Amino acid sequence: MQLLTIQRILGILLSLFSITMLPAAAVSFYYDDGSSQAFISAFILLLVTGLIFWFPARKHQKELKIRDGFIVVVMFWIALGISGSLPFFLTEVPEMSFTDAVFESMSGLTTTGATVLTGLDSLPEAVLFYRQFLQWLGGMGIVVLAVAILPLLGVGGMQLYRAEMPGPMKDAKLTPRITETAKALWYIYLSLTVGFAVAFYLAGMSWFDAIGHSFSTVAIGGFSTHDASIGYFNSTTIEMITVVFMLLAGMNFALHFLAWRHRSIKHYWADAELRAYVWILAVISMVVSGYLYFTHTYQDPWTAIHQGIFQTVSIGTTAGYTTADYSSWPGFLPILLLMASYIGGCAGSTAGGMKVIRVMLLFKQGYREILRLIHPNAVFAVKLNNKALPTKVVAAVWGFLAMYVFCFSIMHLFLMATGLDIVTSFSAVTACLNNLGPGLGEVGANFSSINSPAKWVLCIAMLLGRLEIFTLLVVLTPAFWRR
Repeated sequence: MQLLTIQRILGILLSLFSITMLPAAAVSFYYDDGSSQAFISAFILLLVTGLIFWFPARKHQKELKIRDGFIVVVMFWIALGISGSLPFFLTEVPEMSFTDAVFESMSGLTTTGATVLTGLDSLPEAVLFYRQFLQWLGGMGIVVLAVAILPLLGVGGMQLYRAEMPGPMKDAKLTPRITETAKALWYIYLSLTVGFAVAFYLAGMSWFDAIGHSFSTVAIGGFSTHDASIGYFNSTTIEMITVVFMLLAGMNFALHFLAWRHRSIKHYWADAELRAYVWILAVISMVVSGYLYFTHTYQDPWTAIHQGIFQTVSIGTTAGYTTADYSSWPGFLPILLLMASYIGGCAGSTAGGMKVIRVMLLFKQGYREILRLIHPNAVFAVKLNNKALPTKVVAAVWGFLAMYVFCFSIMHLFLMATGLDIVTSFSAVTACLNNLGPGLGEVGANFSSINSPAKWVLCIAMLLGRLEIFTLLVVLTPAFWRR
């Protein structure tokens, strides 16, 4: 293991991340909100720490091996999650404990959107901007990680594209070199961010709100600059624009890249995962809208349809924006929406959840087992986009599901052991493991009231969900550390 090379990379990461404090400091100076000192102090502290790590190892530039890659990826999220908490911890308004500061930072960088903050409308503008900016940075990190880096390590959602099977790509990389891939994704991500911000502004938001919500929407993060989230604006236009943006951000960014490269949109509907993604959200939207209307939750059918579509897309893509208190909706709707977050968005997107492609393969495999019972001697292949999948791909998906359920069960039981009720603990783990944000019970509005041990466990849940389980668990196994 190349420890000095890993140390050098950590130093570079911390030094670069320190620069992210400067835009928030500039916002503080512009609005004169009194929080600039916290961001400047965090900038200096992180820069100095990064240089201390980097300087002794600056000449060690050996090629990383697969094990080193896993360490770098996990280290990236843990180190930046803790580093990102500094401004929250140092600022006087809001006054936050170290646990709350790390929770908020981890939630932002993993684009979970679970928050411990209340009274957002009265917080300093720099703090509000920084929360949104964290999600934007985390979303870009997720895209590059999922599409450009994890395939090289053999993990992540995009591993399913490696053998020319489930998607439109012929190779794990969009371009011959990983640096070119990352650059292409940056262009697409930045273009979507700018487009979202302009559209939000034209729809009636201020530039501050428009930029902040474009950051969290393209990242499918769900942080907002207002306590009432998107509902603050009371605008059907803004809400429907947000629905379209959440749908776009929940798609595989490889499809956006192909559309940009070939100047054609035919790749979108040709992808089986995208078709399933649209159909799943459409069916759930119809069920939710119909139930809201026929239970007289909303007397106007258009209001029921509007609310049903928005909340389904928001929670189904794991964005977590709200326009209504869905936890108080009648019947099975709150649980249905939470279950939708387990599916999540497409592989290679900024969405959380298990990813649509895994759910598709699980369904196809289950159906194959039924056919085998009927025709024991027949040979049935699991196909996607008319191509048969190797057995190892299907086995990997089953392994992922098993670890997903195991991790969820352990964390759910731990949260109940800390004193949380079953609904709160279930929804809190669901919201954090799926990188969703809002839950039910005590965490319906925010996570401020739960105890500190529960918050630390939920930070782990956010990391597990964002790194797609295996990337984090692999470094915890004894076999990983054996020579």
